[in-house]
Amino acid sequence: MKESLSRREFLQVSSAAAWASATAPLSLHSAARAARGPFRGTFCFFSKAAPQMSWQELAKSAKAAGFGGIDLTVRGKGHVAPERAAEDLPKAVAAIREEGLEVPMLTTELTSADHPTAVPILSTAGKLSIPFLKPGYYRYKYVDVRKELEEASNRFRGLVELAANYGVQVGFHNHDSDVGAQTWDIARVMDTLDPKWAGYYYDLENATIEGGMNGWRIAANLVMPRMKMMAAKDFFWLKTETGDWRETGCPLGQGMCRYKQFLPMVADVDFHGPISLHMEYTVPGVSDSQGIPVSRDKADLMMVAAKQNLDTLKALVREAYEGA
Repeated sequence: MKESLSRREFLQVSSAAAWASATAPLSLHSAARAARGPFRGTFCFFSKAAPQMSWQELAKSAKAAGFGGIDLTVRGKGHVAPERAAEDLPKAVAAIREEGLEVPMLTTELTSADHPTAVPILSTAGKLSIPFLKPGYYRYKYVDVRKELEEASNRFRGLVELAANYGVQVGFHNHDSDVGAQTWDIARVMDTLDPKWAGYYYDLENATIEGGMNGWRIAANLVMPRMKMMAAKDFFWLKTETGDWRETGCPLGQGMCRYKQFLPMVADVDFHGPISLHMEYTVPGVSDSQGIPVSRDKADLMMVAAKQNLDTLKALVREAYEGA
């Protein structure tokens, strides 16, 4: 009980501090630049890339690779089935925490408060002191985008209000081709929501895909005061045999994403939320284009690649926060 209480208190204090920092005037952030120290957030392994692993195997492998936490999938084909969240999520989290790792965020498919799994997932996350949740995606149908945006905004608003009842913060993920891909469209509703409970889960890769050379910078400037979580991955454009251009994932630091320009912006606002490392690229003979191991016996090799990406990420973050 004592250990559970201390973890709960720590996460609540950390979340409150991150929110206070994010909503502070930019002048205060500027004044604090010289005094900023090491990144204090959690480097998380996105469990999508290890679907064949059990909760225990996932935690042990991630810990061995150097991660401090797990971005746990609670969705179809995820590590926890949404309809079994009340029963299985506590077991999964306990198994992960037994290995010394945290679960600071969940990745879900929730898009509204009225989904049958919304209350079980959110209430269980609250009981387990999991502070952050990524919702699902709101798709444009391209029939009447204004109406579609309004509908998505209303559903997102309701989900945030429900999550707040259980002490869970929601980070909107800017996913390419969907509502919020450009961040400007979802910003209209985001600005009306309590920043303590609603913010952004910023993805530099997706912002670069959508915005090109400097669109990512505009998007980052927009979301930075309310960024709750961050995704880390990379890509480049590949011209196919048919002449089309296709975004192609690659190891972190080897693609088009300008982390050396982006991460100092993150450090300037004193961000210390979870950073989720994604593995959405092909490791020849090991994984498919989404980073999913082609077989169970390849999962360990995928974690070797994950460690290499994590080492790169840690070096980039250290440089941005500490200048070394």
